[in-house]
Amino acid sequence: MKINEVSKKYQIASDTLRYWERVGAIPAVSRDSADYRDYDEEDLNWVSFAMSMRDAGVSVEYLIDYISLFRQGSHTVQARKDLLNDQLEMVGERLFKMQKSYNKLKYKAEHYEKIDKDYKGKMGVH
Repeated sequence: MKINEVSKKYQIASDTLRYWERVGAIPAVSRDSADYRDYDEEDLNWVSFAMSMRDAGVSVEYLIDYISLFRQGSHTVQARKDLLNDQLEMVGERLFKMQKSYNKLKYKAEHYEKIDKDYKGKMGVH
């Protein structure tokens, strides 16, 4: 699959895909006989992994570290697992905060008329 197809499939800029590859946030992508990127299933799996991590707020630097460890082989399994667990904890903390904010916004939206009617604060113009 060519880069423009991957870009459309995953709704990610081709420049971002090239950047991730250049800095090592994803492994080097397969190339065809003309030296054009030709994403195979494994390449697509790495793109999907990187996107999921980025969507969760994981830094490009983390991805670079993870890929670097992965390239070093199976003796880095525990280090990779530790990195994943660290990120999982950080994402969990962000998720907890987001859930609290979501709950507050949802409550306010569902009860807005009553909240507004009962408001007695500084900005009240009732």
